[in-house]
Amino acid sequence: MLYGAAAAATALLLTAVLAGALRTLALRVARPVKAARNRTRPAPRVGGVAVAVATGAVAAAGAATGLAPLGSATATLLLAAGAVAVLGLLHDLRPMGARARVIVQAGAATLVVHGTQLGLVTGALAVLWIVFVTNAFQLLDNCDGAVGTVGVVTALGLCVCAGAAGAGALAVVLALLAASLTGFLMQNWHPARVVLGDSGALFTGFLLACAALVVNAGHEAPAAPVALFALTAVATTDTVLVMVSRRRAGRGLLRGGTDHIAHRLRRLGLTARGVAVVLGTATALATVTGVLLHRGVLGAAVAWWPAAAAAVAVVLLLRVPVYAARHGRGRGGREAVPVPAPASVSASSAAVTPVAGQSVDLARG
Repeated sequence: MLYGAAAAATALLLTAVLAGALRTLALRVARPVKAARNRTRPAPRVGGVAVAVATGAVAAAGAATGLAPLGSATATLLLAAGAVAVLGLLHDLRPMGARARVIVQAGAATLVVHGTQLGLVTGALAVLWIVFVTNAFQLLDNCDGAVGTVGVVTALGLCVCAGAAGAGALAVVLALLAASLTGFLMQNWHPARVVLGDSGALFTGFLLACAALVVNAGHEAPAAPVALFALTAVATTDTVLVMVSRRRAGRGLLRGGTDHIAHRLRRLGLTARGVAVVLGTATALATVTGVLLHRGVLGAAVAWWPAAAAAVAVVLLLRVPVYAARHGRGRGGREAVPVPAPASVSASSAAVTPVAGQSVDLARG
């Protein structure tokens, strides 16, 4: 218990300090891009590096000292998540094609799924689900404090599930991830000083998706798939909302835009901090449901409410206008273009990359 508290505190402080140091370094070696309206300082995409390094370093230190052995399965999961984080960092430095990213993510997910001893068909579906959730968290990184808050709540819920299932090593890693994301939020709360970037968002999404799969792998349907959705409900709902919205508007699914949940909530009058609180509250409700499903407290009859709530949320949020029509290419000679969201919605509206002279628009999700 004492080691767990000390390890979590170390991960939290290490992430906060490292994120601040990387921000200073990024501002010195990179050319700042023009800040968005109402933004007073740039936010480099370096927070994810701090989260991944702190989580991995503290976990490795615990394993090396014998205080918290990881075990082969958890070590494989952590290494696979590290590979995904490196992939995201490379994408932050020099954007790469979606196909290459999906191939790497699928390969890393396959390593984790192989250890769960799922069948061929179920295992293939699990790999696809992990890749989907991983990228859903990357798309969720569009508002100050959003993905960090969602990640902390989800990691804590999964930590409870892992501990109850006897997966102590996985519980330790999830607790370290929650602590690291908390340290990151100290730099990412609005107005953000740093953002996760693809490195941290993919690392967080991959680790949480794999952990949710591992703790529910031995459970039977329908509780297991519903629990998987409940534990990742906010990120997956955001992605589904964007896919449906862009499909209806005739826009490409891979194009960026201000049409996520956070942008729509801002248009309804919420502040940037209010958006993070709402997303965190929704995540807490869904995560508690997932934990209760995992423990067998809730039956299948009650289990489907997260999916129903997500469907209602998508229908209602689709009514919030985020596109404006203009003459040009598109259906009927008009093209749907995004309506700019309030500038304070996201630190990702303008940022600094860790490479000199290179700037990346973080709102491409």
